[in-house]
Amino acid sequence: MKSPLTTHCYVEKDDAYLMLHRISKKNDVNKDKWIGIGGHFEQGESPEECLLREALEETGLTLTAWRFRGIVTFTQEGFGTEYMCMYTAHGFEGELRECSEGTLEWVPKKDLGKLNMWIGDHIFLKLLREEAPFFSLKLTYKGDELTEAVLDGKEIPLPLDESYFKN
Repeated sequence: MKSPLTTHCYVEKDDAYLMLHRISKKNDVNKDKWIGIGGHFEQGESPEECLLREALEETGLTLTAWRFRGIVTFTQEGFGTEYMCMYTAHGFEGELRECSEGTLEWVPKKDLGKLNMWIGDHIFLKLLREEAPFFSLKLTYKGDELTEAVLDGKEIPLPLDESYFKN
């Protein structure tokens, strides 16, 4: 059984994020979506150990500088609850390689709003863009529909206004 604990990271370079277009896995909740890199904790791993392992496995890159930015709690009908440790990374070594989970691409931050992403991802991308302090964000989905968003204990009105989509 997979751990409900995960990491998620946006690796930064030249005002772009390394994004993963999830097109390769069968029965993937993220199928056809663009997301950052990361994955489930293995037994005994710390968040940083999971982050570094997943980055190397998915990209071939060894992260050398990163920031823990927040905790995101996801609930989705049929998928249970996931607790995601959100990171950004601004230093790495190595050569980018192909990923078995999809296609990796450096996407300019200004173009992120054009990608097929989960609606809630726009909330944490806005928090990252605005250099928000460490945050706790809860996102509740029914299928692909975001039904609840709560930031640091305060509800965010839905649907989101267009400021969330301007990267």
